[in-house]
Amino acid sequence: MSTKSDACAQPGLMAPQDAINALLAQVSVIEDSEMVGLNDAVGRILSEDLASCIDLPPFDNSSMDGYAFRFDDLTGETATTLTQVGTSFAGHPYTGPIKPNTCIRIMTGAPVPAGYDTVQMQEKTQADGESITIEHPSAKGNSIRYRGEELLAGTNVLKSGTQIRAAEMGVLATIGISQVRVKRRLTVAFFSTGDELRPVGSELAPGQIYDSNRYSIQGLLTQANVEWIDLGVIEDDKEAIRGAFKEAAERADMVLTSGGVSVGDADYTKQILSEEGKITFWRLAIKPGKPFAFGKLGNAVFCGLPGNPVSSMVTFYKFVWPIINKMQGLTPKPALVVNATLSTPIRKQPGRAEYQRGILSRNENGELIVASTGGQGSGMLTSMSLANCFINLEQDQGDIAAGATVHVEPFTSVLC
Repeated sequence: MSTKSDACAQPGLMAPQDAINALLAQVSVIEDSEMVGLNDAVGRILSEDLASCIDLPPFDNSSMDGYAFRFDDLTGETATTLTQVGTSFAGHPYTGPIKPNTCIRIMTGAPVPAGYDTVQMQEKTQADGESITIEHPSAKGNSIRYRGEELLAGTNVLKSGTQIRAAEMGVLATIGISQVRVKRRLTVAFFSTGDELRPVGSELAPGQIYDSNRYSIQGLLTQANVEWIDLGVIEDDKEAIRGAFKEAAERADMVLTSGGVSVGDADYTKQILSEEGKITFWRLAIKPGKPFAFGKLGNAVFCGLPGNPVSSMVTFYKFVWPIINKMQGLTPKPALVVNATLSTPIRKQPGRAEYQRGILSRNENGELIVASTGGQGSGMLTSMSLANCFINLEQDQGDIAAGATVHVEPFTSVLC
């Protein structure tokens, strides 16, 4: 279905995928890198290809606890009795002579001595002192992991742009790498504006609210594995806001705000952005989160999120997070979307793509089902707390009855 043609339902609104493509085309990867120890590497992005300097595994070893022997010594139809002459432990290999009709006890991961070529698991053997009766394996080489079968020395193991997770940490340790060169972490500065905003823990006067968006943004940035600078709440004063924008642009690669980007906003934010940077105010064909601002403040990228709490989080997830990933050197990937049966009806007006908050689970038959979290207002932040997925609805979609199949986007780590 063409998102461009669907956007005609509300003229002037940009379709979501068009917006993502346009945003990513305007940002570049940070080139700075640094060396970090392996213990500090989790979550970081490799800035160079890494090759192994050793074979993996580095020697032939047993994949089972059992007995190693020469396959050609097997006689009879189903089993052969051999004489045990030693033991090979992990870290303590057998170094004795290899003689016909002999075997050694061997543990998982222990080296298989040159001369023995097969291992049979312990459960298929019987021991009577040094006499070991071995049930015949199906083939020579049974239960042996051969040197270099996973990779050979000189083989590229991880590519530049790979994010180091738990598995990559293990791979790096396996090939003996203690330090890696990674991309410098992106630095993001953010603040809130508004005289109505009060610190959490203080008393509210009439017309005041707690500053929740800053805490949501802090959580999102922490999950996105960036360095963040919280500049606090800036009063509704023109020069104070100008100073905050200048400080943020000088200290960070990205400046992020929420609020002050809607058509008709009466505050100073849009005026100062226009004076201090090159900012485009976009109207996106999505709900929640129609207003969005993007551009440059000095050398920093600027992203202005809507002020409503849910809108702020949704636009961060859908538009800011891909920008952060690209700037840090990650290749943007399409979101994982699965089909699920809707267990509660959904109300929707055609015209904008909607990301309704849902709870994805399995029914008694193991089939994926999804239920709405309830109220979907852009100020209902509890809908994000209850949800584990978005129910993605097309721009031209109307109301949907329970029992219909819908597209569901499970939350990734930045929202979990």
